[in-house]
Amino acid sequence: MSDVLPEQLLPEGGAPLVLPEEAWRAREAAHAERAERLTAAARERRERGESHAVEDFLYTYYPWAPGRLRRWHPGTGVVLAGPAAVGRAGWAHYTRTCAGVAVDAAGIAAARTATVRLAASVLSATLTRPAQLGCFGLHEWAMVHRTPAPEIRHSRLPLRLGSAGTDAVVEAHRIRCSHFDAFRFFTPTAVPRNEVQPRRETQAALEQPGCLHATMDCYRWAMKLSPAVPGELLLDCFELARDVRVLDMRASPYDVSGYGLSPVAIETPQGKAEYVAAQREFAQRAEPLRRSLLGVCEDLLAALPPDGSRDSAGG
Repeated sequence: MSDVLPEQLLPEGGAPLVLPEEAWRAREAAHAERAERLTAAARERRERGESHAVEDFLYTYYPWAPGRLRRWHPGTGVVLAGPAAVGRAGWAHYTRTCAGVAVDAAGIAAARTATVRLAASVLSATLTRPAQLGCFGLHEWAMVHRTPAPEIRHSRLPLRLGSAGTDAVVEAHRIRCSHFDAFRFFTPTAVPRNEVQPRRETQAALEQPGCLHATMDCYRWAMKLSPAVPGELLLDCFELARDVRVLDMRASPYDVSGYGLSPVAIETPQGKAEYVAAQREFAQRAEPLRRSLLGVCEDLLAALPPDGSRDSAGG
């Protein structure tokens, strides 16, 4: 993880921070190097025409190519000084200032008002709730419940316990998935087994920090708010999502040993304990990132005109 978060980028009083060219170019270079390192395997696989059932989720479900992560942005409230900054004046959502070039917070807020407000409501609500630990990753199991083998989501991966064993695990547990974007992939036979019935419009009311998918979505919000999000924060969110995805699949019904991953056997007491411990750690890692993302939302909303004109659902 990086050591730079948005609250470190603004001096007291909220005045824009002017970064000399040498300083911001160093951050830009460090960001590019880190992004290259984090995405190297994915880029190499693409060149070979190969897929990866665990890691490719970060580039398919979240529809941003690895190269998108390489471009560094300073975030809101930061002015880039020096001749090299002039080229950014032509980038989308950048603007010239008397001191240099900066991200155009007002323009982003006007273009994506609905998205920013949704992000702010989900992030702030999630931060107010305790982590609910004990879902045991059963959302992945519910996505293949009573499904013929050729039709399962990752058909090239075998089910670790077979179809009958997988169904038995689902039917022997309480299903408590609070995340709409996981719940919407439940099979028809699994839907009524869930204790809640999440909908998009109830996302802010149900989201909670123990949910692995809600934690991975820190990356989703970071991308949707870009370029208002500092590059360091974006990569922190991506790296967290990558780590969470590994647990998500290790605890899934699939046999991921072909990727060198050992299972988290959530059908056993030991596996449940291992899952909860990791779930708790991820919730703790996500909290400062959520707070920083919420701060970005607040900066953007503060840049809107008082009447909230030009409200848009764009994002």
